[in-house]
Amino acid sequence: MSVNAISGNKIPDINLHDYGEIVFFTGAGMSAESGIPTYRGAGGIWHQYNWDEFACQKAFERNPEKVLGFHELRRSAILECHPHAGHKIISKVQMQHQDTWIVTQNIDGMHQRAGSNKVIELHGSLWRLRCQQHGIFEDFGPKYKTRKCPHCDNWLRPDVTWFEDILDISLMEKTAQLVVNADLFITIGTSGIVFPAATFPVLAHESGAYTICINSEFPENPEVFDDVAVGKASEILEKMFKPGSIKA
Repeated sequence: MSVNAISGNKIPDINLHDYGEIVFFTGAGMSAESGIPTYRGAGGIWHQYNWDEFACQKAFERNPEKVLGFHELRRSAILECHPHAGHKIISKVQMQHQDTWIVTQNIDGMHQRAGSNKVIELHGSLWRLRCQQHGIFEDFGPKYKTRKCPHCDNWLRPDVTWFEDILDISLMEKTAQLVVNADLFITIGTSGIVFPAATFPVLAHESGAYTICINSEFPENPEVFDDVAVGKASEILEKMFKPGSIKA
């Protein structure tokens, strides 16, 4: 199938009534437009910090206070950023079209701050902590309410997927089922080549969904997309979902 590298005046109009189930799949590029640095890309976090000192289980076991302090810095920086127009458009789409899910590789909670629900966070969230014995604790703010479990006094670990961690199999399976059932699959701000998440665009394409890629660069796997839009997510989504296609 040929791929259309669509320019600003050729972005397709999406009529929500034409689709049953919709999945938005977002990556670091979606948040970068809000001013949040990526992790691996140019200027990314791991060019400034060694992940094995701040973002793996071994580092946490060696020095939990150092790791938690680093994550507090990330939380503070993210709270200075705000959801952009693209986040808000997706939220409006979701409010009108109930069978719409967001699957994100981001841990910053921007979709929720824009008003979205039905968000699957493949890599966890900066706004949760977890205790191995007592489960998950919601914790939103620049500083942690507590760094230790109130039940057992063990150090609480950020509920994010670090380097060397294994992804949550149940979340991956749930996402795969949503992707298989999707009629419209839109990936935004992700390279689409890092596995296992890179399997989802392929799965959507093979399952017959209308697949669209929105990214700052042309994807390395264009063959799995029906249309590719290169540019800012906010600008492209504003043109793709015109006021007549979603409620203000």
